[in-house]
Amino acid sequence: MNKKVVIAGGTGFIGQFFEREFIKLGYDVTIISRRPQHVSWENEEAIVEALNHAELLINLAGKSVNCRYNEKNRQEIMNSRLMTTNQLGQAMKRCTAPPKLWINSSTATIYRHAEDRPMTETDGEVGSGFSVDVATAWEEAFFSFNLPNTRQAALRIAIVLGNNGGVMVPYQNLVKFGLGGNQGSGHQKFSWIHVEDLFRVVLFLQERKDLEGVFNCSAPNPVTNQELMQNLRSVMNIPFGFPAPKWMLELGSILIRTETELVLKSRWVIPERLQKEGFNFTYDTLDKTLQDILTA
Repeated sequence: MNKKVVIAGGTGFIGQFFEREFIKLGYDVTIISRRPQHVSWENEEAIVEALNHAELLINLAGKSVNCRYNEKNRQEIMNSRLMTTNQLGQAMKRCTAPPKLWINSSTATIYRHAEDRPMTETDGEVGSGFSVDVATAWEEAFFSFNLPNTRQAALRIAIVLGNNGGVMVPYQNLVKFGLGGNQGSGHQKFSWIHVEDLFRVVLFLQERKDLEGVFNCSAPNPVTNQELMQNLRSVMNIPFGFPAPKWMLELGSILIRTETELVLKSRWVIPERLQKEGFNFTYDTLDKTLQDILTA
């Protein structure tokens, strides 16, 4: 019988990548989703059955934050994370043979806007505002479950880069249409992780049975927004890009129904714990990451 992995909220860009990679490694993958072909969030018995005898549970569920933060969307963003995490925790308690490891996604946005120093797990300062409230409530819900036979790890994930998905598509479009200059001041830090490295972090934590708690999942060499846009233009062979000052971004974000925080917040996040424990990033620099994604 094959080993089993359960991915909750596994139909997005990261979940689909994880599913493909686990299948390559010979795992049976069960997805919990609102889509009809998967185990339904409405079916508690099926969720317990899926989790029983699984090696690993990965929870990626939650409404996308790429939207306007109006009251309805705020509630959906918060509830979609807390309800699914609580549901999984309750199902885990009912398992006779629960997964040995439960990995829950969190976000690097939990830290404050930082242009002065990097944020690590030990000395990072939690910020304020709606996105931070979501992140802290999400982690609290996750760690409120005390499961004697299951290790728990919350991944504070930076912006995930990979082929054909995630944020790469809108960034490429900006550059393509001549808008690949600085966004805002250009000094804000951009922390990212290649989707392959994120998958390797999961395997690393699965193997290292002594590790649990919170981990920053971001490549060790963050760049400024200015360096990000320069790198993108260089790899895409587009010599020039108009900058987008803050007022223009505010206007544009209303039109495309998103929030400027996604590009203007300075995320300066360092994966201190992973590095201390000996994890090596395949894509440790932005240049390597973009070369792989855009020239593949």
